[in-house]
Amino acid sequence: MRELTVDLGERSYPIYIGEGLLEEASVYFAKHGISKKSPLMIITDEQVAGRHLAALEKSLKDGGFSVVSEVVEAGESSKSLAMLGMLVGKALEAGLDRNSAIVALGGGVVGDLAGFVAASYMRGVKFVQVPTTILAHDSSVGGKVAVNHPLAKNIIGAFHQPELVLYDLRTLQTLPPREVSAGLSEVVKHGLIWDADFVDWCETNAEKLLALDPDSIGHALYKGSSVKAAVVSQDERENDLRAILNLGHTIGHALEAVAGYGELLHGEAISIGMIGSAKLGLRYGAPEDVYTTTKRVLSACGLPVRLPEHYDVDSIMDAMMHDKKFKEGTMVFVVPTAIGKVDIVKDVPVAWVREIVEQLKQEAELQ
Repeated sequence: MRELTVDLGERSYPIYIGEGLLEEASVYFAKHGISKKSPLMIITDEQVAGRHLAALEKSLKDGGFSVVSEVVEAGESSKSLAMLGMLVGKALEAGLDRNSAIVALGGGVVGDLAGFVAASYMRGVKFVQVPTTILAHDSSVGGKVAVNHPLAKNIIGAFHQPELVLYDLRTLQTLPPREVSAGLSEVVKHGLIWDADFVDWCETNAEKLLALDPDSIGHALYKGSSVKAAVVSQDERENDLRAILNLGHTIGHALEAVAGYGELLHGEAISIGMIGSAKLGLRYGAPEDVYTTTKRVLSACGLPVRLPEHYDVDSIMDAMMHDKKFKEGTMVFVVPTAIGKVDIVKDVPVAWVREIVEQLKQEAELQ
């Protein structure tokens, strides 16, 4: 088993990565102060519930915890204020109190939603992340929790750190191939912003990663989580450094909004967004290999590197105007300067961004 720590002083917490951790969940919960006297609520989605909920419930109940579970519809549509209200009602009905905990069993959507329930319920109760996707190695660390608004992704949210992250690698074996590829997007991202050697490793081991080779995927998630933990430990609330984790997300979030949070998976949208950011890097003087390497590694991981041709550029730009990183006439972008290094550029002209989005679409039309 691999273990990391997100260093936030008194609010520090561990990330455990290994096989068979669901069956041992009660031990880890008790070790990190989750109360057995107050009921806890597991929030998961309909896809994950059939595969992993019973194992987690059994471990916790056998360990003396009182458990209630709520299953939501899979997908971004569940990250809504209506779903938040419903889950808060279920928590009240189940008797959750200030000493209770909310447990997220699933991918990034479940983690964001359950975390925001935990941040909101009684002004904040304890929270545990039990990720079941590759993508969630990123979203489960750092305490960003949120729901969506029809006009913007993650615009209604909070910072609410978990007590622990329990990452059972066996849960990944049930992922469909497309979700495996999508999850690798954020793995590669951590290399692109922090560690050039890791980017090379991802390209070399892409086939093993796609095949979910246990040693390879365990190493990749450890390295990716290490970058996320290091960044969050230095800048918990995104005052400066943490913004580098948004590489590819400005365009990516806009693509998700235009697609209705369904046609493109999050990792696929971020992959296209990182290609756009690499193109922007060229405008700021980055070497050509920043773009070519980014494109090559993402392609090796089975990810899209161009914009679907039926997407409307005006709609994408409108969606970006609602992004938290937009200011009048300019945008804030994470721009790569080399493989493993990025800058936060706060005055990127909107006209440049539009040209890059148009280029991404033209590349698709040429295929």
